[in-house]
Amino acid sequence: MLSTIVWGTGNVGRAAIRAVEAHPALRLAAVLVHDPGKVGRDAGALARLGHDLGVAATDDVDAVLAAGPRAVVYAASGDIRPDEALADIIRAIRAGAVVVTPSLYALYDQRNAPPELREPVLAAIADGGGSLFVSGIDPGWGNDVLPLLISGLGGTVDVIRCQEIFDYSTYDQPDSVRYLVGMGQPMDYEPPMIAPTVPTMVWGGQVRLMARALGVELDEIRESRDRRPLESTVRTETMGEFDAGTQGAVRFEVQGIVEGEPRIVIEHVTRIHPSCAPDWPTPPDGHAAHRVIIEGRPRIEVTIEATDEDGNRAAGGNATAVGRLVSAIDWLVEAGPGLYDALDVPLRPAIGKLGRKQP
Repeated sequence: MLSTIVWGTGNVGRAAIRAVEAHPALRLAAVLVHDPGKVGRDAGALARLGHDLGVAATDDVDAVLAAGPRAVVYAASGDIRPDEALADIIRAIRAGAVVVTPSLYALYDQRNAPPELREPVLAAIADGGGSLFVSGIDPGWGNDVLPLLISGLGGTVDVIRCQEIFDYSTYDQPDSVRYLVGMGQPMDYEPPMIAPTVPTMVWGGQVRLMARALGVELDEIRESRDRRPLESTVRTETMGEFDAGTQGAVRFEVQGIVEGEPRIVIEHVTRIHPSCAPDWPTPPDGHAAHRVIIEGRPRIEVTIEATDEDGNRAAGGNATAVGRLVSAIDWLVEAGPGLYDALDVPLRPAIGKLGRKQP
């Protein structure tokens, strides 16, 4: 079995621990944490499994990497610490590990990534013999391999649209929701996530990746955005009150322009309460969904709903994105050292998992 490390135990890391432990080809060898309060806690407790796994969390990165893990699931955030995340990942690659992560947006489309990001990774691969595969948590498969797969079912394809539709009211990340996304802030507040060029920085790589797979040249990538205020004060389960008149919903698009028309579109529709912007796209159950729409002949629409952690949709989305990454590990080991993207790494069937209970 392939010894595998999970680095980080937040929303993504919890799902990663469960996915590694359930994978028949992997063995959870260690869990790395930053919070001193988590050091010594069992991985099963951190992953909310309801039982221990016999792996105690540690913050000793040197010791964990010196043990020569075959793979690392890097689940620590790269949103507000991209340089530190890159340094951590390069460190693991130099130790000879296969690294899978959602934390480096610019490497979604690694062939067109900035040289200052790509070249240090390639140097680490050459020195240490490790590998890297980056796929999104928004989720990556919903903005690359799934729409590409479905596009092949059409006779003609006019537009490929990938949607994430999400209600943040049950999402336990107040800093991200209130300040990064801007929910509950005055309407003159500039949310960092939708500031000009930021959506393209985060999701543009997936637009370029799809264009490359489809064999089309992009004229450019454009952005559009819209915001709506709450008409009345609402209270959420995990983050308290959001006042009337503050931002309650945001919608933005990252558009790949082909011959003057938006042909490849990644769209996000997020709310803090279902009552805000009811005319915008909504998920079937009002909570969350990922949707791919192929406009053409025939018109094809696929909606995916995922739940985890007692029905939580945010946790379900994280779990599916992590599942894509963790399922790639044994393929990456066989493939050998390299820098890979979603067009290189095939979707893997659940080999050995059908009917297998979580340990």
